[in-house]
Amino acid sequence: MTEPKPLDPFQSPDAFYGSELRRLREEAKLSQDRLGTRVFISGAYIGQIETAVRRPRLDLSMRLDAALETGKHLESLCRMAHKSRPLYTNGHATYFAAAADHESSAKSICEYAPTAVPGLLQTEAYIRAVIKAALPLAQPSEVDQLVAAWHKRAALLDHPTRPEFWAILHETVLRIPVGGPEVMAEQLRSIAGRVRAGRVIVQILRYQDGAHAMMAGMVSLMSFDGAPDLAYSESVHSGQILDETEPVALYRKSYDLARAVALSPEASLALLDSVAEEHANAQQP
Repeated sequence: MTEPKPLDPFQSPDAFYGSELRRLREEAKLSQDRLGTRVFISGAYIGQIETAVRRPRLDLSMRLDAALETGKHLESLCRMAHKSRPLYTNGHATYFAAAADHESSAKSICEYAPTAVPGLLQTEAYIRAVIKAALPLAQPSEVDQLVAAWHKRAALLDHPTRPEFWAILHETVLRIPVGGPEVMAEQLRSIAGRVRAGRVIVQILRYQDGAHAMMAGMVSLMSFDGAPDLAYSESVHSGQILDETEPVALYRKSYDLARAVALSPEASLALLDSVAEEHANAQQP
């Protein structure tokens, strides 16, 4: 396995953790693969932590401390890394920034959206309306910075190596007039266009479908080559990444149950078209 290039340990708490892990591993004369075997993960995953691509986990840090005989050194660094985070990172809320980074290397992304269009599918007018609602006192320059970060993120689905993207949208997402009828009509037509172009798969959970397995809130499930799957869940001003096997498996099961209840992709596309026309007609005097 190719060893990672050294990174600036003072770039971020995660970078400092990664640098320390690499230093300790090399002092123990262990390759990434050998250390990974001792803590039950892949060597590639060790490399991603050392280069701050993946965030350190507390349970894994404890296993690494045991394997490297470093007391609670990495456990302590992990706890500090999770506490020492600015409000915004690279134009994203810090609680979401790591998840945004993972999206760019994911092989597939499966997302459930209960109230808002997923960020990767949003139009610029839609995201501006969302930002205005969430940050009514934000300066135009701040809004432009957030929109620029969104542009960079949304371009992922237009890249030749884009991940497979499957979204389950609750009907509420289609009905809430974010930005007004014109913005919503454009937004839903944009999603429908991506579906017709074969870039994404979208299913709709209707009001009449009643209770379902994903009612707790927004979830994004990501799978990777050479690294464990992870789940990202979000609520107002907070988000959490889970990459322990058991919780991710539970999220995956719930997602599959919701997918079984939702409209088929073909019927969902018809509903997208229909509600887009409703919004368009609502513009008429």
